[in-house]
Amino acid sequence: MNTLLQKTISPVDGSVCVERPLACTADIDHMLSAARTAQRRWRDVPVTDRAAILSRFCDAFESQREAIALELTRQMGRPLRYAPNEVRGTLERARYMIGIAADALADIDAGPKPDFVRFVRREPLGVVFTVAAWNYPYLIAVNSVVPALMAGNAVVLKHSAQTPLCAERFAEALAAAGLPDGLFHVLHADHATTEKVMQDPRVDFVAFTGSVAGGHAVQRAVSGRFIGTGLELGGCDPVYVRHDANLDHAIENTVDGAYFNSGQSCCGLQRIYVHAGLYDKFVEGFVDLTRKYVLGNPLDPETTLGPVVRTAAADAIRAQVDASVRAGARAVIDEAGFAASRPGTPYLAPEVLLDVEQRMPVMREEIFGPVAGIMRVRSDDEAVQLMNDTVFGLTAAIWTSDADAALDIGNRVDTGTFFLNRCDYLDPALAWVGVKDSGRGCTLSRVGYEHLTRPKSFHLRVKT
Repeated sequence: MNTLLQKTISPVDGSVCVERPLACTADIDHMLSAARTAQRRWRDVPVTDRAAILSRFCDAFESQREAIALELTRQMGRPLRYAPNEVRGTLERARYMIGIAADALADIDAGPKPDFVRFVRREPLGVVFTVAAWNYPYLIAVNSVVPALMAGNAVVLKHSAQTPLCAERFAEALAAAGLPDGLFHVLHADHATTEKVMQDPRVDFVAFTGSVAGGHAVQRAVSGRFIGTGLELGGCDPVYVRHDANLDHAIENTVDGAYFNSGQSCCGLQRIYVHAGLYDKFVEGFVDLTRKYVLGNPLDPETTLGPVVRTAAADAIRAQVDASVRAGARAVIDEAGFAASRPGTPYLAPEVLLDVEQRMPVMREEIFGPVAGIMRVRSDDEAVQLMNDTVFGLTAAIWTSDADAALDIGNRVDTGTFFLNRCDYLDPALAWVGVKDSGRGCTLSRVGYEHLTRPKSFHLRVKT
């Protein structure tokens, strides 16, 4: 019988950068049975001992940072000058979640009651199935992998077909750290097989990062079972540049927030609302800074903007831009100014759309590419109304010198994370959540541990 192969095509040059055999039914059965068996032993290992192993994982992962960064660039196209940042961010999140685990997982004392001892214990769920996306392949996976293991679960990681080596790097570092056999598995599988794994009774939780359509597919797949899902889905994130913003700072932040990683970020900003008093100067500065990007081969140290993940994605982004232009938007960046930007390739120039209206695709759809729409507003109320006029709700941000006004506006915006004078950053001490079509559940922070455990109450009469 011929083995089916998964091929990863590099957006850098169109070459095949890795091939892996897809798992068969027997592979998956062995994997899930081994995970189930190993987890029953792991759950009884003290949290301090788990922390020691996972800390060694961080050290092993860090020791390979240069190779990891190069592989990441070849697999998904992020400029090599920025790729090491993902290693640093992964370690920041992992070490934070390891550090808070003992406290976050401790028994919850219900308080004194004569003749009784009462507490709530957080028990692991069992086997956590993580399905991770390619755009931030380590940062996405670490959000569930490390805390799931710290909480006493086993983990099966199915990474995107675009970034399979990222899952394997996790496996190598965990093995080097001395993680017991059977607790962590890498699965290379197609969509149909992935859905079957979600339906398997040996899987107790699904952590998924991807599109809204993918989130609905996950919900359908597990609909016959009473298990939890964590869904980190899409975004069309809004920002508001208020009349009292530090203009230079706002321009620098928003340009970076819109175009870093070629705009391939679920929390990358796409809808920019600017107060009329700053609009003209903001647009001038934003467009000028956008034109300074260097689009090219991401292995070149001079490159600041790499290709999008594949040619089909570039074609889809151009189609969304064209649809907005047909609806009346004005594209102000000439692709001719970026020699590497060519139809029929993943290399795509950044774009700024002006004269936009809320009904246009750029202000309503997740584009997932280097595109931003800028719209003039005349008040805080108008900005809030427009920011909330969306099916998404992952992050939102404001630039202002009035922190009290920012807090008031933040309370009124429907979003999972609200930023002041910054954007596009996950602080591991804060819960990472989405609302509406941006998903459900939570990762990171001590709250994230609540989604990877179940509460079990102990009500003990100690005197009779």
